[in-house]
Amino acid sequence: MSEKIKVVTLGCEKNLVDSEIMSGLVHQRGFSIVDDKEEATVIIVNTCGFIDAAKEESVNTILDMADLKQTANLKALIVSGCLTQRYKAELMREMPEIDGIVGTGDFDKINDIIDQALAGRKPMLVGNPAFNYDRVLPRRLTTPRYTAYVKIAEGCDNACTFCSIPIMRGKFRSRSIESILGEVKQLADQGVKEISLIAQDSTNYGSDLYDKFMLPELMNKVSEVPGIEWVRLHYAYPGFFTDELIETIATNPKVCKYIDMPLQHSEDSILKRMRRPGRQRDTRELIRKIRARMPEVALRTSIIVGFPGETEQDFDNLKDFITEMQFDRLGVFAYSKELDTPAARLPDQVANDVKEFRANTLMEIQRQISNERNGLRIGKEIDVLIERYDGRNDVYVGRSQYDAPEIDGEVFVTNCKTNIGEMARVRVTHSFEFDLSGEGIA
Repeated sequence: MSEKIKVVTLGCEKNLVDSEIMSGLVHQRGFSIVDDKEEATVIIVNTCGFIDAAKEESVNTILDMADLKQTANLKALIVSGCLTQRYKAELMREMPEIDGIVGTGDFDKINDIIDQALAGRKPMLVGNPAFNYDRVLPRRLTTPRYTAYVKIAEGCDNACTFCSIPIMRGKFRSRSIESILGEVKQLADQGVKEISLIAQDSTNYGSDLYDKFMLPELMNKVSEVPGIEWVRLHYAYPGFFTDELIETIATNPKVCKYIDMPLQHSEDSILKRMRRPGRQRDTRELIRKIRARMPEVALRTSIIVGFPGETEQDFDNLKDFITEMQFDRLGVFAYSKELDTPAARLPDQVANDVKEFRANTLMEIQRQISNERNGLRIGKEIDVLIERYDGRNDVYVGRSQYDAPEIDGEVFVTNCKTNIGEMARVRVTHSFEFDLSGEGIA
């Protein structure tokens, strides 16, 4: 009997890519991929272990899936991802419902794990997380057919004091340009139009493999693949953001004028405690250069509030910084104390209620900023990738180059003659806090 596999993905887009590869590998083996967990004979839970909330979600999901052994067809429950890489022994000891474990550096062996789990051997394959990504593996996309994420590197060398990624994903290692282009061509042949390049530290791409920053060259080559219309950059570490990269984004028409640059904080004292390179002066100068070269660019950043030692004055200064910088998109996170990270041992930990208050305060400030920034696009013509039809309101809904999948706003389009998955030319007529609306241009 052919096994029926259900893959449950938790966490970030990098985990999503791993799940798509595992799905591709088991499908290549001849197993069926199912959406309904009740049908599955094997369930793979690809976990996140980055912060406490993610760990709790992962554990609860594992337990929920384990219940299906009593009520459905489930024969084997396999757990993969960051939580297994970090807590393999604890998981296997405390959760006997688990039939097999595979780490972040071994998930390409998922078929072997399935075989052993079905044979009752309780396999636990968690080795060095330094997975060799320099080859094209089969993938089954779970994103809409026109958009996909592509990993350009794995791991991280920055050793930020709050972050456990190096523990779970290993040191930074770039994929070769040839490997990435091979995957992009494969995706383009399947109809993908938008490629989102991801890594924990994308601007560092190539430094280990080619002894120089190669992101600009990579982005240009990806944009040349037939069928690709948008190339989007995520997680651009500010410390390695070169003038060449700014010029590439500004001049290549297929590269989205969108930059996702996690800053984490504004204050030098906090950045030093976080062990983040660069200081506020460097950030201001970088943003000034980017906006001077690309006035239309959409800048997204992420901020951590409540880091150990963050004072009321630090937070007031951070509010002023966010107000002054006018980021188009902003993600705010309350600091989470992570086991085995240096920040967990720092004095002056901030109370949870204070952290939550600061996070909410910052997002209220950003609401007004986003509303004002969106208003600047009224009257302009933009390309919109149409993603769905809203029959109730008789409008098509899509995204502009200024909006990444899932995390950013949408564009509501009337008088649209374009099919789902295609580009429409739209004149913006209205703006809201996070979204836009407009009319299709015939």
